[in-house]
Amino acid sequence: MERPLIVALDFPSKKEVKNFLRFFSDESLFVKVGMELFYQEGPSIIDYLKEQNHRVFLDLKLHDIPNTVKSAMKGLARLGCDLVNVHAAGGRAMMEGALEGLEAGTSFGKKRPYCIAVTQLTSTGEEQMKQEQLIPVSLEQSVLHYAKLANDSGLDGVVCSTYESQLIHSKLSNSFLTVSPGIRLAVEAAQDQKRVATPKLARESGVSAIVVGRSITRAENPLENYLFIKKEWEGAI
Repeated sequence: MERPLIVALDFPSKKEVKNFLRFFSDESLFVKVGMELFYQEGPSIIDYLKEQNHRVFLDLKLHDIPNTVKSAMKGLARLGCDLVNVHAAGGRAMMEGALEGLEAGTSFGKKRPYCIAVTQLTSTGEEQMKQEQLIPVSLEQSVLHYAKLANDSGLDGVVCSTYESQLIHSKLSNSFLTVSPGIRLAVEAAQDQKRVATPKLARESGVSAIVVGRSITRAENPLENYLFIKKEWEGAI
C-alpha cells in the first residue's frame, strides 16, 4: 500500500456523504467509513463508494471472541473493502481468526483487504490508560507491545499515533503499516484528540498512512484543504 491520505467520512448518512463528495468529482479518494456511517447505512454505503471509484477503509474496530470476529470478517471481505481493522487487545487468537475470515471471504483471484490492529486510541492519554485500563507501563510501551502482537499474528500493521511510528518501524519493519489518525493542521486545535500531529510531522516520522477528518470535512472549501494537506503530506510544500 502506497502512503495514502485517508479522508474520514464521519457523517451520519449517505446524503451527507454525497453532498461532501460533490467537491471531489474529479478525485479518486481513499476514504474511511466508521461506525456512525456504517451502522446507519449498512453495506450499501460501501457499494456506493466503490462504484464512485474510491478505496475504502472500513473502520469498525472489531473486538470479540475469535470465532465471531472470523465470521464477521468473512462477511466484510465480500464487500470489497481495501482496509479493515480490529482491536489488538482482543488477542492473538482473535487477530489470527480475523485473517482467516478475510482469506475465506475474499473472492478467488483477488487480494484480501489489508488488516490492521488498533493499539491505543489517539484520544487516550497515558494517565487515563494507566488509571482506567490498569496498564502500568508507558503508553509508548503499550503501543509497541500491541504492535508486536499484531505482527506476530500476521496482521499488516497497526493504528497508532504519529509519535509511536518510528519506534514501531525500528523494532519491526518499514513494511509493517502504521496508520495514524489525529492529524491536524498547525493552526487547528486538538479538540477531542490527545496525541495529534501535522501532516508534515507524520511524514517525517515515517507514518505509512494518515487519516484526516474534520480538517477536510468541516472546511469551507474541502477540496482546497484536501489538496493542501495532501501536498504537505507528500512533502511538496
